[in-house]
Amino acid sequence: MSDITKQSLTELIENIKNKKLSSTDVTKAFIDRSEKSKELNAYITNDFTSALDKAKKFDQKPNFNLKLPGIPMAVKDLFCTKNIKTTAGSKILNNFVPTYESTVTENIWNEGAILLGKLNCDEFAMGSSNETSFFGNVQSPIDKNLVPGGSSGGSASAVAGKLTPVTIGTDTGGSIRQPASFTGIVGLKPTYGSCSRYGIVAFASSLDQAGPMAQNVKDCALLHEVISSYDPKDSTSIEFKRNHYSKELTNNIKGKKIGIPKEYRVDGMPKEIEDLWQKGIQYIKDCGAETIDISLPNTSYALPTYYIVAPAEASSNLARYDGVKYGFRAKGENLIDMYEKTRSEGFGAEVQRRIMIGTYVLSSGYYDAYYLKAQKVRKLIKNDFDEAYKKVDAILTPSTPSSAFKIGEKTNDPVSMYLNDIFTVPVNLAGLPGISIPAGHDSKGYPLGLQIIGKAFDEQNILNIAYAMEEKINFKNKITDWWIK
Repeated sequence: MSDITKQSLTELIENIKNKKLSSTDVTKAFIDRSEKSKELNAYITNDFTSALDKAKKFDQKPNFNLKLPGIPMAVKDLFCTKNIKTTAGSKILNNFVPTYESTVTENIWNEGAILLGKLNCDEFAMGSSNETSFFGNVQSPIDKNLVPGGSSGGSASAVAGKLTPVTIGTDTGGSIRQPASFTGIVGLKPTYGSCSRYGIVAFASSLDQAGPMAQNVKDCALLHEVISSYDPKDSTSIEFKRNHYSKELTNNIKGKKIGIPKEYRVDGMPKEIEDLWQKGIQYIKDCGAETIDISLPNTSYALPTYYIVAPAEASSNLARYDGVKYGFRAKGENLIDMYEKTRSEGFGAEVQRRIMIGTYVLSSGYYDAYYLKAQKVRKLIKNDFDEAYKKVDAILTPSTPSSAFKIGEKTNDPVSMYLNDIFTVPVNLAGLPGISIPAGHDSKGYPLGLQIIGKAFDEQNILNIAYAMEEKINFKNKITDWWIK
């Protein structure tokens, strides 16, 4: 039997069902590797003792009809987990222990999976590098000097470093796809409303969406099958017929029309990214699909639109953290003083920056000029995609404008950091599904990803295209285990 942690999710499930492995064997293997990998700083909270107990109980009375039978899994620390600390990477929630479970994680546990622990993330999911977490930055398993991307950096690092077979992240402006690209894994941002937001610590309510992160497309499809469900507890959850994504996965994409948007060729984009995109176009053709040049004319407005809408919603959502009801509380001379000290001490610099921007664009006299205008532009961006999908079945772009950058390289330049999301943000503004798959390496050996964008609720189609391309690309991640102690 090969090293357990090197097996894919589907291989682990098969081996557990065939009794070649027990849930205890698998859980022990991932716990052992996680304990040796503390330098990555991927975990905020672990639940290893409880995970082993649950694995032993599963082995005593196994249920092989479940989709994730006895599979251990760590999740992003933005999902509320009952009786287990949930921090959102922030000091202000450092002592918060939810009394309820998020719908997405409940779906996972109901299918037999076992919680290993909670993974590090940018504070309140605000960041592109996992450097804004109160618990310190996560390091990339590719190179100790690199960021793993963000905000789901702990999730990406844990999957690429094989500390968990699969995981879930959240994507508000690219926070699943960008770290997936940086670490050489697969990350799917589902259609808005496909996965419940109930029990996810909110950043920007009209943009946030949970999604799977995995070693390969098939594992990603299976996990999406588990987490995608209608939820009456979430007013933005949408009831539609969901596919059996993993069972219906196929590499036959002959006759598909794939759009290539000219606006994604941005100024200053490295030649390596352009070359990767050209290779992707060739892979598409090799799979029997055809490519069509398209235009998404309002793409250049996506980033400024996002950085008005997202901070505006964040300033509203984060108003609840005032030191009164739960979380961190600073001492103050009176109520107002306590509010001010709690928020100034409890929130990090990036969160404070976004609250200030959001409060400004929502303020009297500026609401119409900024927030209302941004919402109108957002509709134009969505209309661009709607128009393109009259001609094509999906769209192919790079996932990011560069490979992973060094820790500390962009911390003093917020605008440069925000530009990292230039290819991912339009998808969130339009509420569409997008998947990043590893597609090559740059000259330093760092992973590069390609993004496939689909029509609303057409996850099966983009998973199929990704699956077909994955076979042609045959990507091999360059993990050296430098962090193993």
